[in-house]
Amino acid sequence: MYYVYFAKSIKNGKVYVGYTSKKPEVRVKEHNSSSNTWSSKNRPLKLIYYESYFCEKDARLREKFFKMGFGKKVKKLILEAIG
Repeated sequence: MYYVYFAKSIKNGKVYVGYTSKKPEVRVKEHNSSSNTWSSKNRPLKLIYYESYFCEKDARLREKFFKMGFGKKVKKLILEAIG
């Protein structure tokens, strides 16, 4: 399985969009303990949303969708819906 996930910074409210082949909970834990530039500046992160896919290509395309154009509006709607 592949996942597209949103991880929200508890520190400043910014939302990270990523994709992974690991369980999203595990990936967010890795973000919280890594030295990745974005993660280290914005942690701690909390998993707030994810979608699962059988195909890696579909997950990558969905991640890209959320980061560009109309997908940003859809992301915003999802974030508003989950509070």
